Amino acid sequence: MRKLRFQGKLTNWNDDKGFGFVEPNGGGTRSFVHIKSFQKRTRRPVEGDLIVYEQVKEPQGKFKAVNISLVTDRKLKTAMPQKAGKFGSLVSVTFCVTLISITVLELLPVEILYLYIGASILAFIAYAYDKSSARNGRWRTPESHLHLLGLIGGWPGAFYAQNKLRHKSNKKEFKQVYWATVVTNICVFVWLLGEQGQQFLETIVG
Repeated sequence: MRKLRFQGKLTNWNDDKGFGFVEPNGGGTRSFVHIKSFQKRTRRPVEGDLIVYEQVKEPQGKFKAVNISLVTDRKLKTAMPQKAGKFGSLVSVTFCVTLISITVLELLPVEILYLYIGASILAFIAYAYDKSSARNGRWRTPESHLHLLGLIGGWPGAFYAQNKLRHKSNKKEFKQVYWATVVTNICVFVWLLGEQGQQFLETIVG
């Protein structure tokens, strides 16, 4: 069961000692605040900061704030995924339009388009299965398999799955590797449009 979270203003803050107090907005019981109770933060708290926290009652009968975060940090965390999502959507849509246009102009064999479509569908299914497994305690799909699907052309489907299913979309380390596979795939795609790439495709596709 999730604990009730409060929002209040930091008061009587002693930065040297790293503690102060907070009263919930609208009134309520004042709670003790310690610097160690803050979650990941971008800076040290200062007097007057708005914070979000949970309240626990100590054996002495006094209240203490735990799982504290700065309101400004929470807004920043919300804004960053939104910006990343817009950028990713732009990259995905631009690439897909380019891929279709190049295929129509017969600059690349239609098999390449089929590869991207098939890999994207498989990637979406893999993400959906992995999320279901996470919820139900089943064996998870290795992240390396998800990245491999993206690398071979399924990254547009993987991006759609991340945002549609809200899976792996906020995991920083995973996203870094994911975008590395996207850049690698696009570089290979551009190479295929060159003379050496065309010769390679001729030997593979015929």
